[in-house]
Amino acid sequence: MARFIVRRLIASIFLLIVVSAVVFLLFYVFPSADPAQLRAGRQANADQIQAIRESLGLDKSVIAQFWIYIKGVFTPLDLPGTDSHGPLYFGHSYQSNADVKDVIFSDLPATVMLVVGAVIVWMGVAIPTGIISAVRRRSFLDRATMITTLIFISAPVFWLGLVFLYLFADDVGLIPIFPGIGSYGAADTFAGKVGAMILPWLVLGLATAAIYARYLRSQMLDVMEEDYIRTAYAKGLPDKRVIMKHTLRSAITPIVTLLGLDVAVLLAGNAILTETVFNIPGVGAETFNAIKRSDLPMIQGITLFGAFFIVTLNLVVDIAYAYLDPRVRYD
Repeated sequence: MARFIVRRLIASIFLLIVVSAVVFLLFYVFPSADPAQLRAGRQANADQIQAIRESLGLDKSVIAQFWIYIKGVFTPLDLPGTDSHGPLYFGHSYQSNADVKDVIFSDLPATVMLVVGAVIVWMGVAIPTGIISAVRRRSFLDRATMITTLIFISAPVFWLGLVFLYLFADDVGLIPIFPGIGSYGAADTFAGKVGAMILPWLVLGLATAAIYARYLRSQMLDVMEEDYIRTAYAKGLPDKRVIMKHTLRSAITPIVTLLGLDVAVLLAGNAILTETVFNIPGVGAETFNAIKRSDLPMIQGITLFGAFFIVTLNLVVDIAYAYLDPRVRYD
């Protein structure tokens, strides 16, 4: 296991360098706008634009720019005689001149809070729903559950968010059953932030729970056809023990992979629609704003930061596999 982890860590570092190279080429070799012009503004003259281009290092070759970028991201400490700015230096925003790393870290708590709450909702709903649907296969409850999950899967998240706001928000909702809901950014207490997150948690959690419930149901139905499950019933084991200890444990292993990837993608800023609809100042909303402004350092930094989450959680999922499924070995 230790050798496997070391190999994966080395491969992860290499993968992050490759991702950074691809992102760099996409956003610096084929830019949609002149970064120096964006920084200078519309009223700047040619000399001002050229001075900004030199200060940003855009007058250097592509290889030199890429080396400066890689050195800033992966150099662990400031080194004498270099232009390094410490670890995880993604540059400065072309619009606000803010350090990209500082912006990401300031937005990350809101995204983490959104994702953690949504995960609790969707796993708390998906697991019992998937189990009941599999055990009660072809029953009225199973059909009603599958129809409901299909509706949530088919509904776009932004539409679902607007519907929930229209129905349940305390200020404009027809049925204001969630009092105290307001803007996350305006809340100055933890309780206020939790109140502002209730609807986003429900929207993102229920939309994702529908996918997990159907997937878990399918996995459990396949496992229930296995010979060792029939043997467990033949030995007279209680239904609850067969379902929870044998069937669910085997069926939930693929769910772990799905969960790890979904959490990583959401932390990487892919909760854009949810954060935008509910005005949550998270990484997703920052990504949306950066794309609108063609703020290339911000887009590049968020993309590479998101790749770090995906690579890291992928490694965690692979390790968890060995504990969930005794048949998995990495030796």
